[in-house]
Amino acid sequence: MGTDPAKGTFEAVVASAPAGLRRICRALRAVIAACDPGRVEVAWPRQRIASFGVGPRKMSEHYAYIGVQGAYVNLGFYHGTSLSDPQGRLEGTGKQLRHVKVRSVREARGPAIAGLIRQAIKERRAPGA
Repeated sequence: MGTDPAKGTFEAVVASAPAGLRRICRALRAVIAACDPGRVEVAWPRQRIASFGVGPRKMSEHYAYIGVQGAYVNLGFYHGTSLSDPQGRLEGTGKQLRHVKVRSVREARGPAIAGLIRQAIKERRAPGA
């Protein structure tokens, strides 16, 4: 796993969250790690975001981010409009970005979340992505 310590650490992002949300953040990170052991991770503690990708460039190489909110954790997808979402979990109206509001560790570890993450990784690793 590659990281950019000059930006910050995942734990610094998580430190800004209430205890219950910290567990959700760590569970989501573990699912991402299981799906992509070679991921690149960049954290922005001031923005309360940790981002994951195939390289260091946010919009062109990253596929997902974990963002701490007030009452939930956003699992965002930089190219979320290209993902298949049969359960209708993805939210957002932007040109490309979509997110899922994750409110429990159980939800974070569920098959729907892992499926979206795997799709996002595949999309970013595709030739010409």
